[in-house]
Amino acid sequence: MARLTDFSASEQKHHLDKIRDLPDFGATPFVAGPPLRERRVAIITTSGVHLRGDRPFAMGAADYRVIPGDTPHADLIMSHSSVNFDRSGFQEDVNVVFPLDRLRELQAEGVVGSVSDYHYAFMGAAPIRALEAKARELAALLKKDRVDAVLLTPV
Repeated sequence: MARLTDFSASEQKHHLDKIRDLPDFGATPFVAGPPLRERRVAIITTSGVHLRGDRPFAMGAADYRVIPGDTPHADLIMSHSSVNFDRSGFQEDVNVVFPLDRLRELQAEGVVGSVSDYHYAFMGAAPIRALEAKARELAALLKKDRVDAVLLTPV
């Protein structure tokens, strides 16, 4: 894993500026809702994972890929294009970046109500502000699927 101290001063500044550009949403939930045990949950990841036959993520891509919930692990690949990205965890266990097995276990244990039929992946190296239009589009898809909670895996 790359550490901030491993980078040059200009690269450190670049990464820290990306963090400062993030909006502050505070600790207050956006909306009230049912207990987690009644919620329908989808995964949204920034790992750049997608179906083997789908188009790879391009450098700076701000779009997303749809991943059906019944996709076998062998059909998932990663095309994240950041040179600083370590893929070794994904190669050993896809649940590191796309924890669908863990989410299904939580459903079986009654911790969450249900698991969405579809999940979504972005590539984390995209400029933060460029993601808003696609995030709004994705929000409509989640609403249509009755998803009322998401498991975010920022990678």
